[in-house]
Amino acid sequence: MSIALPTVLFNTALGAGLGFAGGLLGIGGGLIAIPMLAWLYGMDQHLAQGTALVMIAPNVLIGVFRYHQKHRIDLRAVAGISVFSMIAAYVSGRLASGIDAGALRVAFALFLVALALYFGFDLLRRRHPGKAHDAPRRMPNAALPMLGIASGAMSGIFTIGGGLVVVPALVGLFRMEQTRAQGTALALVVPSSLIALFAYAQGQHVAWDVGLPMAVGGIASVSAGVALAHRFPPARLRLLFCAVLLGTAATMLAAMR
Repeated sequence: MSIALPTVLFNTALGAGLGFAGGLLGIGGGLIAIPMLAWLYGMDQHLAQGTALVMIAPNVLIGVFRYHQKHRIDLRAVAGISVFSMIAAYVSGRLASGIDAGALRVAFALFLVALALYFGFDLLRRRHPGKAHDAPRRMPNAALPMLGIASGAMSGIFTIGGGLVVVPALVGLFRMEQTRAQGTALALVVPSSLIALFAYAQGQHVAWDVGLPMAVGGIASVSAGVALAHRFPPARLRLLFCAVLLGTAATMLAAMR
């Protein structure tokens, strides 16, 4: 089936915008891509998530490289987490294929709201700390399997959930700075996103004709988003992250009317 050139160009431009936003927020663009695909092409939740993964996989690879240039990522810790993350991503990805699309969309939206509230409350707490608990903490080895399982499970179910779990865990529990946490989360998302894409493709929940041009556009723009992220004050970047989470959740719920 031939695809019109204007459609290909539109999808490439869409991928460029999403790649820039993903680089800025450390989420690979998938968070915004899923409701956009549902709105533009009428995709159900499964197809939108699987198609978004086509763009996410190369975007996060480039994003990791750019973040690593600015803040050295503990790749050994990421490797340890990834072993558990990949297994959890494949299992949960196959299970997600059997979940009702409407229920999956509601669960995804509520997940985003919960994360936004967590970030918002933590941001307020850090403005009025009262106690000196904001020094970075060493991540214990015992935390790696649990973080990997949680990240992989969220990646398999929601495709981009893994990074959204890792960032608040690293910032809130271990007081890692926002940009370093986003880079670490992206590094962790690389293997789990590839595994999740394989699982969704097996379930025939991927529109390759839409996803591939978006991936090309994202590859061209994600580095610019990462560069801008390092110019933002950390508090403002976290506030923007909260706003995007809430806006995406509201958009998804409104589209269900």
